[in-house]
Parts: sequence; structure tokens; C-alpha cells
Amino acid sequence: MSTDNRTTESDSKYHDLEKMDTIAILKNINKEDQSVPLSVSKAIPQIQFLVEAVYEKLNSGGRLFYLGSGTSGRLGVVDASECPPTFGVGHDMIIGLIAGGDAAIRKAQEGAEDNLDAAWDDLIAHNISSKDFVVGISASGTTPYVLGGLKECRGNNIQTGCIVCNTESPIAGFADYPVEVVVGPEFVTGSTRMKAGTAQKLVLNMLTTAVMIKLGRIKDNKMVDMMLSNKKLIERGTRMLVNLYKWEYDQALETLIKYGSVRGVIDFMEKK
Repeated sequence: MSTDNRTTESDSKYHDLEKMDTIAILKNINKEDQSVPLSVSKAIPQIQFLVEAVYEKLNSGGRLFYLGSGTSGRLGVVDASECPPTFGVGHDMIIGLIAGGDAAIRKAQEGAEDNLDAAWDDLIAHNISSKDFVVGISASGTTPYVLGGLKECRGNNIQTGCIVCNTESPIAGFADYPVEVVVGPEFVTGSTRMKAGTAQKLVLNMLTTAVMIKLGRIKDNKMVDMMLSNKKLIERGTRMLVNLYKWEYDQALETLIKYGSVRGVIDFMEKK
């Protein structure tokens, strides 16, 4: 796909941005942002297939890997890092890999994304196998780091998906379960950290939340497996038990600390 065919690189609908006053800039950015959830909604059938495929792998003991560079890579790392405290899963269940390594999370390593072989090297370092699932994240759908990784996965019988923001991209062509969310041109031409990044974040939220619900990591609408890693989460867990069992606060807190999680308390109470 040439640059001319990428909607993510097409010219902004807005001109003379430097002449806009602050309120005009903010209103126009917000106007563009409002279109993103509508674009995501059109991709829900594709997202459904991706969720079900990822669930099958994770339910069988496999892992989920994200591949991305720049903003896309950082979004994958963020989603992977948030799953253990939110859902109580191990840090090795969902792993975010970014072109240029962990240093690229804080400082741009722009040239790193052009290495076709690097993603596969990163996956091999994690002992990737056909038990696992790999999702490539790329606004353009052309990022060499992601493309090379998905190509190698296909040749090694590893299932893949992708989240891209152009149609008929090379990366989607190598993904078993492509998700294409076409958000159109950015407010600032080519700045895919804006609408494209927002769309990717929304899809990642949907993917891992849906998979974790299907894996039984949510009860009713509560994060019963969340890690009690700070005062806020201990407070949240205590309130869950107060509401669930009509206990006094101190009793709920003491029981929560004793069993280590809301899930632990629920399991104990169900055995009584």
C-alpha cells in the first residue's frame, strides 16, 4: 500500500490551524474525536472473531502478544500491563512488545520500526509457540516491524490478528483475524496518535475486557480478581464485600485481607 492510499496519511479537513484560536482548536479536535466510536462500531463483527480466537488460546493456557511501534506499541504495552492488576492474571499471560524495546516506551526509537526481523526475534526470546496468539497493532497497516512478525507467525503456525486503521493493508493481509477501523484523516495530517490511537485503545479495551469476562475473571460487573496493590483497590474490594454480604466495613476489610482477594472471600463463602 502506498502512502497515497492510506487514509491515515490523507490531508486534514482543516486548514490554517496556526490561525485558529484555542476554543476553535479544541472544538474541532473534539468534533473529529466523536467520530471514532462510530468507526469502531462498524468493526464489531471483526472484533468478535478476534475476541473468540484469543479466548480459545488463553483458555487453553496460551499467551497473547502485542506487536507495535510508536504510539501503537505503547498502547499494546499499556493494555498488557493493566491486565494483571485489573483481572488478577499473571504478567506473562499478555505481553506487549514494542519496536526498539522498553526504551521506546519513553523515548521515540523511530528507526526501530523499519526492521522486518526484529519482532520475530523478540517473540523467539519469549519462546513463542503455536499455543500463543499474536496481535499486530499499526495505524498505517504497513509497519515493517509488525509486518515481519506476522509473516513469521504465519510460517510457524501461530494464529494472528491485527488492529489497523486502513483497509486492504499488508498487515491485515497476513492476519488471520484482522480488525480494520477506518477513522479517516487526522486533525493534524498524519498524526495517528490522535484518532487512530484512540480507536486502537478502544479496540484493545474491548478485546481484553471481553476475553477476561469469558475467562471468568469478572463476577456480575465486579473485578473480583483485582490485585489488592494499593489503598484504593483495598477500599474498592472492601465495599464490594459490604454490598455483597451486608457486612460491617471492618468485618469486610478483615475478611478481605485474610483471603487476599474478593474472589478468595467469595470462594470461601460458597463453600460454607
